[in-house]
Amino acid sequence: MEEIEVASMAKINLGLEVLGLRPDGYHELRTLFQTINLSDRMIFKPGKDNKILLTGDLGNVPRDESNLIYQAALRLKLEADLSQGVEIEIKKAIPAGRGLAGGSSNAAVTLLVLNRLWAVNWPPDRLRQLGASIGADVPFFFYGGLCLGIGRGDELELLPDIFSSWLVLIIPDVTLSTPMIFKEFDAASPSLTSRDKESKIMGFLKTRNRSLFRQFKNDLELVAFKLYPQLAEIKQEMLNSGAEVSMMTGSGSGIYGLFQDKLPAEKVADKFRASYKVVLAETVGREQYWKMLFTGA
Repeated sequence: MEEIEVASMAKINLGLEVLGLRPDGYHELRTLFQTINLSDRMIFKPGKDNKILLTGDLGNVPRDESNLIYQAALRLKLEADLSQGVEIEIKKAIPAGRGLAGGSSNAAVTLLVLNRLWAVNWPPDRLRQLGASIGADVPFFFYGGLCLGIGRGDELELLPDIFSSWLVLIIPDVTLSTPMIFKEFDAASPSLTSRDKESKIMGFLKTRNRSLFRQFKNDLELVAFKLYPQLAEIKQEMLNSGAEVSMMTGSGSGIYGLFQDKLPAEKVADKFRASYKVVLAETVGREQYWKMLFTGA
């Protein structure tokens, strides 16, 4: 089979509510995942032997078993009892540690492509189960678009693409570790959880009223902003610049602002470029996500 080139897209979180600590040690979450058109490029080629080889511009991303791409390929290879190999060339554009789930996206795309390239032909549910065992954000990228995530974030409800937005994404120099942020969150105070509070996310889903975006919160900002006040300053400047909503995405340091129209988004992006790395992006609906994924557009 010829090589397969794909676009592995990033996500943002439209709100993130931490509901408490689960018996398994993870946190009970409620969030809205949304794909955006910031993407890594991945090219899959049949291997000449049975090895898994990662090549290309990975930046600071490891090329060994600690890489989620490698883990996904190896897990599928072992569980399907295959002898084939693969060469995967990656051109990274999604920065790590910014809450954009580039690694999880890469892992999901790897499972989807190798299921085809290696003629495994597993049904989607089986692939998603394997993906969930690799990382909590991985299952989302089997759907794309807008999804409600609960549990660890891996229990998903597909939602209609009820809005389209431009976003200005600020990539600060600082990176955040997910385990560290949750550890600091737990240590801060039990009162920091959203348990027993009215869910702004669920309120929005009942009404589909876009004005409720302004009420969305990312509970992890409470500790992240204390550790890195610079992030709070970026968020406030984004709001002062006219963003509908601005927040930290996931447990990473990326801060985005949403805009309904391109022109104001471009102006705000230009304003921030004097001090930060900036990405101007758009939200990607589910149908568009699948078109872009396998066309590599």
